Amino acid sequence: VVLGEIVAQHLEHRLGRKVERRLDLGGTTLVYQAFQGGEISLYAEYAWSIVTQVLKEQPAADVSLIFARAQGEMTRTAQAELLNPLGLDNSFVVVIRADDPRAGKVSTLSEAAAVKDGWILGATAEFQQLGDGMPSLTQYKLPMKAAPRSMDGGLLYKALQDGMVTMIVAHATDGALTQKTWKVLSDDRHVFVPKQASLLVQGSMLMAQPDVRPALDQLSGKITTEKMRELDAQVDLGHLQPKDVAAAFLMQSGL
Repeated sequence: VVLGEIVAQHLEHRLGRKVERRLDLGGTTLVYQAFQGGEISLYAEYAWSIVTQVLKEQPAADVSLIFARAQGEMTRTAQAELLNPLGLDNSFVVVIRADDPRAGKVSTLSEAAAVKDGWILGATAEFQQLGDGMPSLTQYKLPMKAAPRSMDGGLLYKALQDGMVTMIVAHATDGALTQKTWKVLSDDRHVFVPKQASLLVQGSMLMAQPDVRPALDQLSGKITTEKMRELDAQVDLGHLQPKDVAAAFLMQSGL
């Protein structure tokens, strides 16, 4: 929602036209259907999701090849443009409590796999179903006390805080990760694929409104993972409105 507001407000500033918002539509399948149906003109998407969920292909190991495939096929099959990445990587991250007795000796997932006392994992149903989710994490052979507990993404950190689980799978841009309460374990074997967000835009709109492309290109590379995490924290923890957080970011960034 914050990212959507950033894009919408930036376009309004640059083009002097009102941008209609349809934020928080859901996951890739639903949003891409809306995109195909012409209900939306552009949205932020991961090249990985385009390749795996839209094209239904087994992705290459190289991130640049994944992006090139997604970009090329969107142009060929959807008459759409996948613009250069915005800068943020919202890949999966594994998180434990900073005050966990094992936290002092565990900084990587390989080290977490070496502990004697098993973990209790909390993750979303989506993570457990995705090909790049649970199958990737199981490569570490983490010792578990119980079967993974499936829960809504909004409850993961509370479950970890309350001791219902001792480890969760979250996203790199989660606002909660700005707090010292949590410790992110390094994916030292790089099993989780980077998920760089890019804007997917209808080609017909770019042709009809040639001033849109240069405006959107100004956002490429401007939003880091750390910055997105900070912006999300202002909403999730600071209870600010996404539109206000987006406006402040654009002003501070000179956009």
